Amino acid sequence: MDSNPNNCNAIASFYGVKGRNLQYQYKDFLSDFKIWDQKSHAKKWLIFPENIGKRLSIDETCLSNGELYTVLTNKSGRGRKGTIVAMVLGNKAESVIDLIEKIPLKQGNLVKEITLDMAGNMNLIAKKCFSKVARVIDRFHVQKLASEALQEIRIKYRWKAIDQENQAIEEAKKFNKKHESQTLANGDTLKQLLARGRHFLYKTKIKWSVNQTQRTNLLYELYPDILKAYNLTQELRTIFEKTTNKVIGFAKLAKWHEKVSQSGFKSFNTISRTIMNHYQTILNYFDNRSTNAWAESFNAKIKAFRSPFRRNKFRIFSF
Repeated sequence: MDSNPNNCNAIASFYGVKGRNLQYQYKDFLSDFKIWDQKSHAKKWLIFPENIGKRLSIDETCLSNGELYTVLTNKSGRGRKGTIVAMVLGNKAESVIDLIEKIPLKQGNLVKEITLDMAGNMNLIAKKCFSKVARVIDRFHVQKLASEALQEIRIKYRWKAIDQENQAIEEAKKFNKKHESQTLANGDTLKQLLARGRHFLYKTKIKWSVNQTQRTNLLYELYPDILKAYNLTQELRTIFEKTTNKVIGFAKLAKWHEKVSQSGFKSFNTISRTIMNHYQTILNYFDNRSTNAWAESFNAKIKAFRSPFRRNKFRIFSF
């Protein structure tokens, strides 16, 4: 039976009983929750050594009340049964390591690769628990840094436009005049153009609509730095999407670093240094093109599973 409260209520109404009573009956009698061997510590940690596989992902997720959980998953599970290898309350490396090391060595030796983000604690956990395994930095985290750097440049110009508009309004008031914001060819004000640019700067050019293309051309004409930063972001994305060889990937990233150093963008230089500091684990991506996508998707499923229980103030901890 599905323990989703909405489904329980639907089934209960069919038989003329209360949904809450059916939920308790399922939890306490129909399911094996009462005799579950991990029940005593389920709120703090869960380990399923039988779910371990060759390719793992480790990530952290916030489930409720700001509490972080470290989640180790098996990629071959694809978000279905057998996906969770371990789930630990908190992200303190020492605590997580102690629990993951409960996995028998025989099963731990099955692992060949583990994907993770650039967080120091995740790297330490992966390194200590799976020392002979290839560690792979999730390329989407690298690309996200570049996108954030691009948005930072856009936001800088937006604040400047807001400040200029405020000054113009104050000047108009001094002479008892009404301020009218100048509109561009597409009908946007400068402030609106910079605000609305947020969405399409995340996209590739082929995904822009006609209106977005017009807005982009105006934005790039007025702010060449945004165009330069957008191109750097897309070039980095293309390296990861189109390259299948580690050596070629290394060469392309080196050329990208050179362009970044010439751009003069402080935020992009920070990304460049970050890639250099993690280059070995980032380059490992090109071996099997592994990412943390399944882990991110599974974390979203857990949150979706828990949300109806929070709304109904009823929780079942079962993984």
